[in-house]
Amino acid sequence: MKTLLILVGKTTDKHFQAGITDYVERIGHYMPFELVTIPELKNTKSLSEEQQKSAEGELILKQIQPSDTVVLLDEHGREWRSIEFARWLEQKRNTSRRLIFVIGGPYGFSPAVYARANEQLSLSKMTFSHQMIRLVFTEQVYRACTIIKGEPYHHE
Repeated sequence: MKTLLILVGKTTDKHFQAGITDYVERIGHYMPFELVTIPELKNTKSLSEEQQKSAEGELILKQIQPSDTVVLLDEHGREWRSIEFARWLEQKRNTSRRLIFVIGGPYGFSPAVYARANEQLSLSKMTFSHQMIRLVFTEQVYRACTIIKGEPYHHE
C-alpha cells in the first residue's frame, strides 16, 4: 500500500519543515509514504472563502483516484489514541491500495472533497496551525509504524 499526504501550500517554517522531512524519511523505512503539495492559490483576496475552498478542492480531487481510501484531517473527525490509530492504519494497509490523507487550506474543505472522503480524522479538539499539524501528523504516522512493528518508540 502506498500512503500519500496531500497538503495545500508549502510548509514555510524551516523548523517544521526539518521535522516533517525527518519523519517522512523515517516513515519510508516502514512503508511507501509521499508528500504531495498543492500550490497555494494566487490572488485569494478576490475570492470568497467558498470560492477558495472550491478551487483548492478541485486541485485536491485531481490527485485522487477512484479506488483510493481518502481520509481528511478535520476538526470534526474521529479522534484516536496513538495505539488505536496504529491498529486502524495496519488494517488499512491490508485493505487499501492507496491511502490518502489530506490537510486542507486555511478554510477547510469544499463540499466536493467532503463528499469524496471515506473518513475524517481529528488529531485534537484544540486548533493548530496548518504548518504545525503537518509535523504532528507525520510524527503520529511514524509512531503508528513503530507500534505496528513492536518497536520501543511509543510508551504506554
